[in-house]
Amino acid sequence: MLRVLVTRPEPGAARTARQLRETGFQPILLPLTETVALPVDAGLVPDEAIAVAVTSANAVRHAPEAIIAALAALPCHAVGKRTAEAARKAGFLSVSEGPGNAEGLADRLAGGLSGKTIVYLCGRVRFPAFEQELKTASVQVHAVETYDTLAVRHSDKAIVALLSGQPVDAVLLYSTKAAGAMQVLARRPALQGLFERTRFFALSARIAAALDDTANERIRIAAQPDEKALLALLRDVS
Repeated sequence: MLRVLVTRPEPGAARTARQLRETGFQPILLPLTETVALPVDAGLVPDEAIAVAVTSANAVRHAPEAIIAALAALPCHAVGKRTAEAARKAGFLSVSEGPGNAEGLADRLAGGLSGKTIVYLCGRVRFPAFEQELKTASVQVHAVETYDTLAVRHSDKAIVALLSGQPVDAVLLYSTKAAGAMQVLARRPALQGLFERTRFFALSARIAAALDDTANERIRIAAQPDEKALLALLRDVS
C-alpha cells in the first residue's frame, strides 16, 4: 500500500485522507500550512458593488458574519464546486459555480462587468492573475482579505515519528507555500532519506515550480487544478 503524505490543512485534509483510503492508499496527514482569520471591517465594503467573487472556500469560511450579511444578497461567483458549496453554506443567496480555476473565472466575469465594482473575498496570500485580468477589463476589484495562510513548523523528531521512520511514496501539494515548505523539509539532513525516492504531485505548474530543482523527474502535475485530477494522476502513476 502506497504511503501518501497529505500536506493541506483542515478541513480539506480529512476529506482527502478519506478518499485516499477508499482507493487503496495509506494517507499520512502532515499539514504544512494553516489558515487563520483576519479582522475585517464590514464598513469598508463599497456601496456600489454589484457582485462578489470568491476563488477560495477559506475566504468565506473565515469571513465574519457581518461581512456575509452585508454581501449575501449580491450574486456570488465562486471559482468551482467546493467554493460554491461553502458560499451557499455561509449564507449567500445566489451562487454560480465557475470553471474550477481563477483565470477561467476572471475570463467569465470580465466581459459582463466592465466598468462595475465587485467585492473579492480572498486571502492575504494569493496569486495576482485574477485581479490583474479583471482590472485590465476595467472591472473595479475591491479585495477583502478574510484570512491569512501561515507556515506550520514540524521538528525532525515529530516527522520521523509520524512516518514511523519509513520513506514516503508520494506527496500531495496544494499550494506554492506548502511546496516551498516541503522542499526545505525534504532537504533536512535528518529527513533526506525519507524522501529520496518520493514522487511529488502538484495541483498546478505554478505549485510544482515552487519545488525549484527538487528531483524534477519525480514531479507530476495535475491535468486540471482540482483535487479530482490530482488524485486521478496519483492513481494513474501508482
